[in-house]
Amino acid sequence: MKIKVWLAAMALVSLPTVSFAQALPKPRVADLIRKVEDGVDAFRDYLERRGETARDKPSTAKGTRSRSGSTASTEARKDQATRTKDELDDALDELNRSTNRLRRKFDATDKWIETKVEVERVVDDGRKINQQVTRGSYGTEVARLWATLRAGINDLARAYGVAPLGV
Repeated sequence: MKIKVWLAAMALVSLPTVSFAQALPKPRVADLIRKVEDGVDAFRDYLERRGETARDKPSTAKGTRSRSGSTASTEARKDQATRTKDELDDALDELNRSTNRLRRKFDATDKWIETKVEVERVVDDGRKINQQVTRGSYGTEVARLWATLRAGINDLARAYGVAPLGV
């Protein structure tokens, strides 16, 4: 009797299960991808507007520097800010490329789950941005845009059965 119960339990464990990913229709997954694409575009647009505003705005600190202020430390802070911004831009470019690649391959296939590798790349590129945003101090707008984009990436990752981004 114990053997029969054990064999029955093993049969249940070994049955293939239908995952959440296989249950979604292709149009729903296409909508998840579109949300990520829109989030990347909104993030990119904001960073471009912010960069143009910074370039156009005259420096009010010019000529009002205190005698105790160090030009070297000011330049070092500017250099660090530029490097950080460039790293975020580079990470966003990579995410944009991986999202575009996902869209091209997704549209060309009938079995959308076959694009899981591309989704894994999108999530990996999202991790790079997550590190940049959490390390830097970009302000509330960047945090808000990233939270929206991160949620979209996480929804897409869950649809494919990929581990989502952390907070």
